[in-house]
Amino acid sequence: MDTDDAQRHQLVKSAFHALDHNKDGAINARDLLLVYADTFPSPEPGHAVLDEATANALISIASSYSNDGQDSPSISFQDFQQFLKIHRIDVIPTDEKWTQESLEALLKDLTQVKDRISNTLLQEEAARTAPVEMTTSPTMAVSETDREVVPKSAFSDVKRILASDTIKYLIAGGVAGAVSRTIVSPLERMKILFQVQGPEPANYQGVIPTLRKMWAEEGIVGFMRGNGTNVIRIVPYSAVQFASYEQFKKLLMEPGKHDLDTPRRLAAGAMAGLTSVAFTYPLDIVRTRLSIQSAQMANNKEALAQLPGIWQTMVTIYSKEGGIVGLYRGLGPTLTGVAPYVALNFQSYEVLRAYLTPPGETSPSVGMKLLGGAIAGSFAQTVTYPLDVLRRRMQVTQMDSVSYKYSSTWDGVKKIIKQEGVKGLYKGMVPNYLKVAPAISISFVVYEQCKQILIGKKTTAGM
Repeated sequence: MDTDDAQRHQLVKSAFHALDHNKDGAINARDLLLVYADTFPSPEPGHAVLDEATANALISIASSYSNDGQDSPSISFQDFQQFLKIHRIDVIPTDEKWTQESLEALLKDLTQVKDRISNTLLQEEAARTAPVEMTTSPTMAVSETDREVVPKSAFSDVKRILASDTIKYLIAGGVAGAVSRTIVSPLERMKILFQVQGPEPANYQGVIPTLRKMWAEEGIVGFMRGNGTNVIRIVPYSAVQFASYEQFKKLLMEPGKHDLDTPRRLAAGAMAGLTSVAFTYPLDIVRTRLSIQSAQMANNKEALAQLPGIWQTMVTIYSKEGGIVGLYRGLGPTLTGVAPYVALNFQSYEVLRAYLTPPGETSPSVGMKLLGGAIAGSFAQTVTYPLDVLRRRMQVTQMDSVSYKYSSTWDGVKKIIKQEGVKGLYKGMVPNYLKVAPAISISFVVYEQCKQILIGKKTTAGM
């Protein structure tokens, strides 16, 4: 096989993968319909970009070129290759990369095949199947048996909303957050204990000694202390973050493109981070307070048993620390830190995900996804960690048991550096790495798996 043949073979293979919507190694009519819906998301009202009859006909025509000569409801790569060759369909995209424009051109070439062959097969198929009208939803069902064309009641409206991709993104993101944070809960609590220690002699030093101290004083409950609050917080936080990231990606997508460039992806990640924090910040403060209070009362079992719960802690903060202002204390450094953190997190993961995907495949293995998530999370945290420390300090500075008092974010920065040095801004960094690497990697993997189950497709570029 010479260079040109090898290049064409690789391009045909990539085109086959682009059209194999469910990635099962064969293209059927439903694959074509869904790829068309993805590629042409906004057709003219009432205009069917591709109908089911044409899709079935194309598959039947292509399968007729197979070695056994029998029509099939799907076609293999060899059938597809022969089909393109016989009908002289060019598959060389611009810059040898499948952009939306080049995929559109290929899809249009495929539909024009019907004008160069007998219409008999198309007419037979049209008599048995009704055309499907495309709408703006890229993952809509594609036949009358799968969906209602026009909602007939309020119930059908609710059903349609619950079946939307946005709801599925929210569910996938919530599950990903709950699973990942529960697994790393002991490390999360240890990080917080390190972060909120002031310049006075530290009660908690070193990863292993701290884990032993938590076990000796509070047992298994100490490892999971505050996790209930954290899960209650992280489920909506993670759900909103992932879902809003998907929506911001769509809003920022350039016309004719199917993937974001680096600046736009960073912007989508930053806006997703700000959105998720705005929704869940009061729960973050409560989670921090409960972690600190239980550590301070570790030797007083009676007081420990009487620790306030989530709601009571929130009410106390609201009534004694300035109302809504108290519930959002430290929001400034949080937003300042979260925006670049989430932006770098998503950008790094998507770049690594593409790099770790083997040639000819659409996604890396689970192990490679875990590796990519761990590296991405660690990198993002390294850049933004001082702001995370400042956020925790600001969240507890009004507590009577805390010795340091900060009047503002900038006041906090100056006092930390003056009293504890620059290293004070990196307290808890080691356990944070131990927590972030598995938490972020698990979160990305669980999210992708849940999204694939709920939406029924793998992504080929990024998440």
